[in-house]
This record gives sequence, C-alpha cells and structure tokens, in this order.
Amino acid sequence: MSSDKEKDEKKNEEIVEASNGELVADSDTHDINISEEVVATIAGLAAQEVKGVAALNASGISEVFGMKTKGVKVQNGEKETVIDVSLTVDYGSRIPDIAWEVQNRVTTQVESMTGLHVVAVNVHVQGVVMPKKKNEKLEQKVDAITEVEEVATNEEEKKEE
Repeated sequence: MSSDKEKDEKKNEEIVEASNGELVADSDTHDINISEEVVATIAGLAAQEVKGVAALNASGISEVFGMKTKGVKVQNGEKETVIDVSLTVDYGSRIPDIAWEVQNRVTTQVESMTGLHVVAVNVHVQGVVMPKKKNEKLEQKVDAITEVEEVATNEEEKKEE
C-alpha cells in the first residue's frame, strides 16, 4: 500500500511541461497556464455568434502578421483576464445591445471553458457595414433580364436561318 502512496506523491511532485517548455503544472501550486491566443480564439468565436456583429477587426500588429485572433486582444493574469474586442456592426443594429451581448457571451464562454475570471470585456465598435443598396439589387435584376432576352433573341435568329 505504501508503494502506491509513494507513486502518487511522486506524480504530484513531477513538473509537467507543455511542448514549448512552458510550465503548465507543478505539485506546489497546481497551476494551469492557458495561452492568450487560446483565450482570444474562444472570445473571438463567441463574439462572432452575436447577431449584428458583421466582423472582427484586426488592428496593429495582428493585422500585419495575419494572426488567427484578429480583432481580439487578451491580457492574462494568474487567475483572471481582460479582453478587448474590436468589431464592425451591421447597419440598423442597436450598438449598445450588441456590445452588451458580446460582453455577456465572451465572459460566459471564456469563464466556462478556461476557468479564468473575466475582469472586463471592452468592446470597441470601429465601423458599420452598410447593406447593399436597393438600386444595386435592381440593377442586377435588370442585367439578368437583359441577358435572358439577348439569349432568346439569338436563338430566334438561329431558327430563322
């Protein structure tokens, strides 16, 4: 029995390292470190689920390097995190409602998936996406009708020959 207990103690004393050499857990503190990119990915996906969010906006260095977590900046502490989300909204949407829903969803998803306490979710609305104009849609329909008429005329001319 004592050998099993000793094995368990040895396991608890071992330091577990991630593939990049970063300390993940040890016996004294039982720390779990979650990278900021993981938190940013979770936050970004949660923000995109909100109706009225047109897109997340990359800014600064994330745009230059084409990072997957564009539009989301994360600052992790030991047990808490602060998240900044930059986005564009659809025209006609109520911006305060969208921002509140983004804050709520991001907080819920990050806390439930990571166990980190979300101190703040700062939403930065950087633009509004305008819907296609009715005139553009009408022009597309006219172009399609004109194309059909031209095809029909060409077929009639071929039959006459």
